[in-house]
Amino acid sequence: MSDNDNSGDIGNATGLDSELYNRGLVVRREVLGDAHVDRSIQSADEFSRPMQDLTIEYCWGAIWAREGLDRRTRSLLNLAMLTALNRSHELAVHVRGAVNNGVTPDEIREVFLQAAIYVGVPAGMESFRVAQRVLAEMEQE
Repeated sequence: MSDNDNSGDIGNATGLDSELYNRGLVVRREVLGDAHVDRSIQSADEFSRPMQDLTIEYCWGAIWAREGLDRRTRSLLNLAMLTALNRSHELAVHVRGAVNNGVTPDEIREVFLQAAIYVGVPAGMESFRVAQRVLAEMEQE
């Protein structure tokens, strides 16, 4: 078996690096939760599967697993960047992940206020709406 033979990895259909993929899958589950990760993987089809695999390996295995920043800091950065990009769906996912990483609602609010000044109030307002919904959902769980 070669280093890039992923035949034993559940779901990894693109021949990516097994070690990074498996590490990424663990980190992604720890940050976003099993339910979200399972939904994402199960909803992937032949067309979208390579994107799921790429995300698991590179985003979660190569970057999120690095030691240079702790997960709280990575979460805070993601919230700011996703606000700047106005990516509401991913922002909702990462609000939940940030809370799982120990970020408080007060800290989330401060990130959005800071971002609003630099990337625009409409983007900041949208982030507040998304986070408000996610935090309310998490309180009900």
